[in-house]
Parts: sequence; structure tokens; C-alpha cells
Amino acid sequence: MTTTMAASCSLVCCGEERDSDKAVIVQFSNGRVKNADKLDFTMYKNTDESNPRKKSRRILVAESDRLSYVGNNFGTGSLKCNNLCQYYVGVLNKQTMQMEVHSAQLFNMQPHIPGETTDSAKAQDTTLTYRDKVDSLIEAFGTNKQKRALSSRRLNQVGSDTLQQAVAKAANTVIDQKGLEALQQEVAETESQAELALHLPPCTADADKPENVYAFDDLLSPVEFGALEQAGSKMAALTPEELQKMRDDGGRLCVVKLLESMPTASDTRDKTSRGAFYLSLLLNLARQKSISRKFGQEEGCPRIILNKLMKTFTVETFNNGRIQNMVSSSMRAKLAAYSLALLLHLGHMTADLTLLHRDLGITEAKIIEVAKSMGLTLIRPARVKSDEAGLRDDHSQASLVLPLVKYDQFMERRKRKKMH
Repeated sequence: MTTTMAASCSLVCCGEERDSDKAVIVQFSNGRVKNADKLDFTMYKNTDESNPRKKSRRILVAESDRLSYVGNNFGTGSLKCNNLCQYYVGVLNKQTMQMEVHSAQLFNMQPHIPGETTDSAKAQDTTLTYRDKVDSLIEAFGTNKQKRALSSRRLNQVGSDTLQQAVAKAANTVIDQKGLEALQQEVAETESQAELALHLPPCTADADKPENVYAFDDLLSPVEFGALEQAGSKMAALTPEELQKMRDDGGRLCVVKLLESMPTASDTRDKTSRGAFYLSLLLNLARQKSISRKFGQEEGCPRIILNKLMKTFTVETFNNGRIQNMVSSSMRAKLAAYSLALLLHLGHMTADLTLLHRDLGITEAKIIEVAKSMGLTLIRPARVKSDEAGLRDDHSQASLVLPLVKYDQFMERRKRKKMH
């Protein structure tokens, strides 16, 4: 009995290969090719070698007398298996019996018919929106009711476009007449005054007396005023040395001025001392950014007053896992308005704006804007010679006089410097 042994061969792995060295395996989508020798294969590669995505793109073209085939390794027509698997081709050398193993990639060859416009049709379809495609279907296959709804919607769209064109034309006319910068300034000032009006104390513009315009009970209710009895007594009992220390520390000059000129009548004196304590809390609050739980404890602030301050003049924010009370810029404007209204009641309807803006830590222009929004009459210091101006500290004042002053929002407009 004779045993036939199969011939053995050894595998030889080739070195590192580039994309251009890979072997090509083709399959035809419309069947098997009988005369493969009559096909002329041509490989095209992308010219953008610097792009890592495009440099490996290849297009394989097989041409015959009757039909041409095209395949590529990218896009929708490529085989996904090239990305999921690694293919190899073995080439056997019968003399040495060694098989060289090369990397390979698969191409799916599809017949190419000249004159087809598949790509251009797809490009045209992609330019249409989903709504346009639905409208085209309704025009072709829709019911009469759907077609009437489509016609009505298109008529409404035309009317809306006409209205927008008319509005744009009117806006351009206004811009040409007033100028763009003037309109921007007008909008900015209107928004600023509207925002500021939200933070003013309750106002009764048609009141018969000045003290009833911004009622004292709206600033401090009778219950809150009664809770300040003990704190007001301490304020009234401050010595001249303690008042001087408050003056040196700064930040409460308005309070010092009130306490230095305390009235002698008991009722008026009691109202001034309690109001001065509440004013000192407002001034202190205006200089804070975040309010701690210890705020007002050193001064002996009653709990009802502290709750009023937190509810009226702070905003709650969530930070680091806990709720904090913050004093925002809009709340500082509100504090300025309430402090000014309180000063009017404690100073015979007249307030020193210079001291107040220094105590609040805001600019003089801001406190004047608040006073104007409250309808107060501004009292500016008289101009003096330059040598005399250095010897005096001029203070601007505001007083509440009926009827309230209505300031023109475009009056005394400051010109803004253009940034180049």
C-alpha cells in the first residue's frame, strides 16, 4: 500500500506594507465575470496625501468592451467589512514552496451606465427641506382638503413676508431720520429707567402732602418700627466720641449727620433714632456681596428686621451645595432708592446725595439717576471761583416737592466716547 503525502510549504510574512502595496480582491454585484482576462483594471487614489482620512481612499475601475464597473473603499457603496476585518492574500512560489502573505482590501464592483444622474438627483433632493418634500407629495398625491390647506398656508406666508418687508422699510426710515446711535442710546436709557422703576418704593404721585408720596409705613411697617425701640434707644444714647469714631470709620456719614442734629421733641427724636439704625443697616447691606448668618447680630438687629432685609434686598443663589443670599447690582439700586426715601422722612424732605452715594459705595451719577426716577427736585451747589472751591466741599441735595418733577430721559445726555 502506497501513501501519498501532500507537499508542504512555509509561510513568509512580508514586511510593513503601505496602502498602495495592498492586494486587491474584487467582487461583482451583478454576478460572476466569465472572461476576467478581458477586463482592464485601473486604480485611482486621492491626491490629498496630508489628510489622514482622504489619503487611503481608492477608486477601482474595471473596463470591458460592453460595460464598465466601478468600486471604491469609501462612501455609501463601499464594503463595511474593510473596517471590521483584516484580509490577507497568499501567493505561492512553487519553486521555493514559500507562500508570501500580503494585506488585501475588498472592492464591490458595480456596473456603471453612462448617462446616469444619480448623484445630481441626490444633490438636488438634499437641498429640499422636509416641509418642501411634504408639500411636493401633497401637490402630487394629496386630497382636496390637504391641497386647500397647503394653498391657504402659502397665502398666509406671502402675507407675513409682506408685513415683514413693510416693518423693515419703516424701521429703515426711522433709522435714517434719527440715526442709529441716537436710537441705541434711546433704547438703552429707556431700558435703564424701566429697570430702575421696578426697584423704587411704593409711590403715590397724586398725594396731597410730600410725606405721603413715599409713605413711611411702606418703608417700615408699624410692627417693624416697634421692634426697633431698643436699637433706637442705643442710637440716641451714643456719645460724641462714639459718633466721631463712626465718622472716622466711614460708610455711615448720613447716620452720623442725623444723630448730630437730633430733634428735641420725644416723638420726633424717637423716630429719627430708629430710622437712623435702620438706615445704618441698609448702608451696611449695600456694601456686602454675600450675606452671612451673623449679619446684624453685633448691632442687635431684631429678627423681624433681618428677615425683611433678606427678603426685600437680597436674591437667593445656590452655591457649593447651599443657599446663599447675595446683593446684586439691581438690589443695590433698590437699596439706594429706599435709603433716599428714608432720608427724606428723617431730614424734612431733603437729603444729601453726596453723603449718600459715598456711604452706599456707588457713583454720584447713579444716585442722581435714582433721585430723578423718584421725581425729586435736585439742588446743585452754586459755582464758585477756583480758589474758593478748594476751601469748601460742595454737596448735591435732593428734595421732595409737589408736584413731582418729570425729567426728560434725553435731557442732559452725556456723549459716549467712541472706541476705535
